[in-house]
Amino acid sequence: MRRLPILIAVIALFSVGVAVVMARSGPLPKDLQEVRAAVARYHDVDNALAAGYVPGSPCEQSPAGAMGIHYIKPALMGPGLDPDNPEVLLYMPGKDGSLKLVGVEYFQADADQDLATSGDRPSLFGRGFDGPMLGHNPQMPIHYDLHVWVVEQNPSGEFAQWNPSIRCP
Repeated sequence: MRRLPILIAVIALFSVGVAVVMARSGPLPKDLQEVRAAVARYHDVDNALAAGYVPGSPCEQSPAGAMGIHYIKPALMGPGLDPDNPEVLLYMPGKDGSLKLVGVEYFQADADQDLATSGDRPSLFGRGFDGPMLGHNPQMPIHYDLHVWVVEQNPSGEFAQWNPSIRCP
């Protein structure tokens, strides 16, 4: 009879431990740690601006969570992908107007501009990009993108489009 409370406590701790592991509280995989290190200089948005990134959207939010403000580097919007130089940096605005780097986004235009085909779907980190999808404004082509939450942990996963743990002010 004395063992029953101990057994219940062990089961409860195990259940909590499984939930934590599923939410991924540990360190990022090595390749994503490298991306985090490569973009660390952009914690200061002035460094991003000096490197050629420009604000490209208001703070993006949906019922599924937020992405933040997209800072785009037009010089990188071409063929080819470099994991250490993402096309887009994701920032969350603070109530005081400050900006916090939360993640990155990789972008690749769809070669044939046809939503019905996906033979040119790019991949990074063993993960295929989302898409093809319509552009989010009239100037944006049909494209693929991959959000990577290398700074702010995302309970939906490192590659989820929306992060439910953050909200635009």
